[in-house]
Amino acid sequence: MDEQKVPRQHAVMDVTPSRRLLLQGMGALTALPLLPRLARAQAGSLRRVIPSTGEAIPAIGLGTWITFNVGDDRVARDECAAVLRAFFAAGGGMVDSSPMYGSSQAVVGDALQKLGQPAGLFAADKVWISSSAAGPKQIEESRRHWSVPRFDLLQVHNLVSWPEHLKTLQAMKAAGQLRYVGITTSEGRRHREFEDVMRHETLDFIQVTYNPVDRAVEERILPLAAERGIAVIVNRPFRQGALTRRLAGQPLPGWAREIGAVSWAQALLKFTLAHPSVTVIIPATSRVAHVQENIAAAGGALPDATLRARIAREVALLA
Repeated sequence: MDEQKVPRQHAVMDVTPSRRLLLQGMGALTALPLLPRLARAQAGSLRRVIPSTGEAIPAIGLGTWITFNVGDDRVARDECAAVLRAFFAAGGGMVDSSPMYGSSQAVVGDALQKLGQPAGLFAADKVWISSSAAGPKQIEESRRHWSVPRFDLLQVHNLVSWPEHLKTLQAMKAAGQLRYVGITTSEGRRHREFEDVMRHETLDFIQVTYNPVDRAVEERILPLAAERGIAVIVNRPFRQGALTRRLAGQPLPGWAREIGAVSWAQALLKFTLAHPSVTVIIPATSRVAHVQENIAAAGGALPDATLRARIAREVALLA
């Protein structure tokens, strides 16, 4: 599911019938008042609108931290290609990587070539280097790893040398070499500086950590994103698998059925998706079944504000 290679042990051991029913019902997505920028994908799964352009993209993406860092292992690379094949077949779009992620970029590129460069790809990567002068070279190396004509989105990773790199990315966007510009952080780092950049720079996307346990961004960053018209990518929705492992022995509460969640993983994703500022969530996985389960979480009803508060309380107690 989220940035893990170990088998997940939460309660989804035999969910095929439920998942089939859930997928069949995905076209009946409920338009909640909490979600003003909601649209539908061809497969019926949730899409969200990028505020700066009005483009709609699938709300469940795919992260590659750890899970795609498999080096030259051909079997593991084929497994990653199978994950991407299932991801696009289920209506997925955004794939996110970084130079920080070891061999992940090259593994993504290898998989995309095997799949014939899927038309639905929304390619998101990052610049992550202290030397501002070396930024363009790193970006070009990343593009070659992916074997794509250009990236849809480039982000300054964890605000490393952000003033210089943002200038580079904005110039690329103005020249038609890039579609969107963003910044990232994870695990609550440098939030004050992050807010300052959001207030004073022109950004299309931000990327932050958010889940029922890590909720610091609810207070200032998510409202600011809405105010500034910035799309939000959520990383680490399962705390790199820690949340799903901690919840593995707990039965699903009755409210999970109310929102069509057949596993804790889906319940966690639905909690995050229901926040009106969230645009895309990027759980990482190395398993086909998990990527299908993740995307299925975008179908059906989402919790309202009252239920979201309850979910946060119960998950905090259980995890």
